Amino acid sequence: MSDLDQYLRPAEFIDSDDPDVRAFAERKSAGAPDAIARAIQLYRAVRDEILYDPYYVGEARRFFRASDCLRAGRGFCIPKAALLAAVARVVDIPSRVGYADVCNHLSTKKLRELIGTDLIIWHGYTELYLEGRWVKATPAFNLRLCERFGVVPLEFDGRHDSLFHPYDRSGRRHMEYVNQRGTFADVPYDILVADFKRVYPRWIALLTDAPEAAPDFHAEAAAE
Repeated sequence: MSDLDQYLRPAEFIDSDDPDVRAFAERKSAGAPDAIARAIQLYRAVRDEILYDPYYVGEARRFFRASDCLRAGRGFCIPKAALLAAVARVVDIPSRVGYADVCNHLSTKKLRELIGTDLIIWHGYTELYLEGRWVKATPAFNLRLCERFGVVPLEFDGRHDSLFHPYDRSGRRHMEYVNQRGTFADVPYDILVADFKRVYPRWIALLTDAPEAAPDFHAEAAAE
């Protein structure tokens, strides 16, 4: 178990010692009879109660931290993955964050214009240590957003990897994994921000430059 200690301790961004994170984890895992059930309940809570919002972003560290994502009630894939990792640690489930580059074929016109590509680098997910093995969980897209995009919501059973589907309900391309970046005990903030500033300078500066002008991603998805 000593090898897993680093995946149970609080960290700067996976701040499982934050009082709000602890309260959320305990409330959402209440009544679960075992670790698998706790993991499933926490996955669904983070997936659906925290809105996926790729416009809630900036260089500040708060846009990458689990507790800030929880208090904002929204965030993009990286802080949502950190939040799932944090609440898992609260209930003694070892957790870490992983990243991959993906081709996102189901975006909105405004978001594609902002980032200038369908390639999303450092897409974040969570890995939970359950029944003696690491299992991937992707809590990014909340149920309501999936319905608006016509995408089958990702489920998680605690035993099989939960990754984005390659196609939506209509057979259109959805997500394609093109490169694995590896796993980390905490969010590698400095590396992420440096790469985002190089590849997506307008996106990472969005709320830094004009916080009041952020688009409504859910409304855009409904209009696509």
